[in-house]
Amino acid sequence: MLPDKSIMKHEDIYQIIKYKDDYYLFNGPLTMKDDQLIVEESNGVYSFMQGGVQQLVQPLTKEQYLSFRQQDIDGITRISLLFLTTIAIGFVFNYIQVYILYFTGQKIIFNMREELFSHLQKLSLSFFDKNPVGRLVTRVTNDMENLNEMYTSVLVNLFKDLFLLVGIIIVMLRMNIKLALVSFTVIPLILIAAAIFRLKAREAYRLVRVKLAKINATLSENISGMRIIQIFKKEDFKYAEFKDINQEHRAASMKELFVFAVFRPSMDLIYSLALALLLWYGGVRVLGNVLPFGVLFAFVNYIEKFFKPIMDLTEKFNILQSAMASSERIFMLLDEEEGIKNSELPVNPGKIIGQIEFKNVWFAYKDNNWVLRDVSFKINPGETAAFVGATGAGKTSIISLICRLYDVQKGEILIDGKNIKEFDKYELRKQIGTVLQDVFLFTGDILSNIRLNSTEISEERVKEVARYVNADRFIDKLPKGYQEEVKERGATLSSGQRQLLAFARALAFDPAILVLDEATSNIDTETEMLIQDAINKVIRNRTTIVIAHRLSTIQHADKIIVLHKGKIREMGNHQKLLDTKGMYYDLYLLQYKESFQETSA
Repeated sequence: MLPDKSIMKHEDIYQIIKYKDDYYLFNGPLTMKDDQLIVEESNGVYSFMQGGVQQLVQPLTKEQYLSFRQQDIDGITRISLLFLTTIAIGFVFNYIQVYILYFTGQKIIFNMREELFSHLQKLSLSFFDKNPVGRLVTRVTNDMENLNEMYTSVLVNLFKDLFLLVGIIIVMLRMNIKLALVSFTVIPLILIAAAIFRLKAREAYRLVRVKLAKINATLSENISGMRIIQIFKKEDFKYAEFKDINQEHRAASMKELFVFAVFRPSMDLIYSLALALLLWYGGVRVLGNVLPFGVLFAFVNYIEKFFKPIMDLTEKFNILQSAMASSERIFMLLDEEEGIKNSELPVNPGKIIGQIEFKNVWFAYKDNNWVLRDVSFKINPGETAAFVGATGAGKTSIISLICRLYDVQKGEILIDGKNIKEFDKYELRKQIGTVLQDVFLFTGDILSNIRLNSTEISEERVKEVARYVNADRFIDKLPKGYQEEVKERGATLSSGQRQLLAFARALAFDPAILVLDEATSNIDTETEMLIQDAINKVIRNRTTIVIAHRLSTIQHADKIIVLHKGKIREMGNHQKLLDTKGMYYDLYLLQYKESFQETSA
């Protein structure tokens, strides 16, 4: 009769032994070899001799033997399935952990990059006057990538390493408190080394970021000005200049490398010190039979496991410090206050009439270096007002102030009798169409550059304004017409063609106020005659502000304002100013002396 499983003790050892072709169940450890085993039967009792002691066994039928073996197989199968299930669950949780951390990191970087770009668009032009393009590009690209690397490379393993460290510390303390405390005596050294590295590394990484931004700024400037560099044969000079900047970046990078190169070996040294202390303290106690050798061996293994995540963290610490330096620069940019802000309750100007008035306006780009000094004038709706004067007189500044790209320091600017600071600046700018001397075209096609991807402007409207300014003459000759690809800044188009597209762009939005800033300076005489007719059409019932050096283009203006060193010197129409024989008369005489003498004669 087999023993009842319900009364079998957990610590009992049941074994199946084989003698000849029969199987027996034995309760206890078997110390004999199979070929030394002899089972004997006496009065229905089966036994064998082991160590001079008679051991009882119970015979098994073949069915009973197979039943026992099946239980073993079932047990192994359950353990194997449990092991495989554990591995599968571990894989799934590890995948979920990595995916969530990566997804969260990418989402954070995605949102931060969008927020940073949106914030840049809100900053005033004075900010961009002080910050090179390359520096800003570095913050949006390189610095963001450093943060991205921190989220994807560091945080994915950081929590795992920290949990592993805590687990190892708990196991070591439970196994032997004294050995654990001896092992942990080096922890203050680790913290001190990490603190010193953090301070030195942050400074080194910050310097590297600054030098990298300088490289990007230099590259951006040189690529944009490559035409001038090649025309004046300044390649060698610019190369030497870039080489110096690159050398500064290399020196900063070497300083960064030195800091990290010292930190990692210092961790190895601390690990060796911890191991030496453990072997010294534990070895003495093993020799004194106070401590089992197995415990010391286990602690040596745990010390290695304890320092492995620390070593991994030192590798990641490099990335972490670099990311911290980048994050400082990013948040400094995000903390940059929006220069031109709407009022708390901005007013939508709606469709403005176009009356413009300056009242005692003072304006400076920097400190008290006044560009405009106590400027006052009024332009009535539908009038064409022209500003003339030498370079630096303040003409372009007036346009920037009307568009509220800058705010005045003193005085006020009124549109339709209201201070422009009361208006929503975005709605105000929709009412103003501008054609600048330096035309900027975006990468895309002709159509998108004229309507700037505005869904409110149809393709028919684009073609209509293109015909107005005679831009259709060259557009229709292009292989793809209005879908012709435009390279960066319109490099494949001539200056005159870019200027015509700028006119079409301004008119497509049907502005109440039209601003022409040296708009015909880059157009040949024939092209100027073509667009002058279009200008005469579109300025009807529309307030127009013209800035021009060529006085022939403004003779029919309703009002001409002469600026000199930031002040208004004269104001009136063309004939009145000539009769006054002041500054305007002198400018006109310089440009058209011969024809003026013939007319006077």
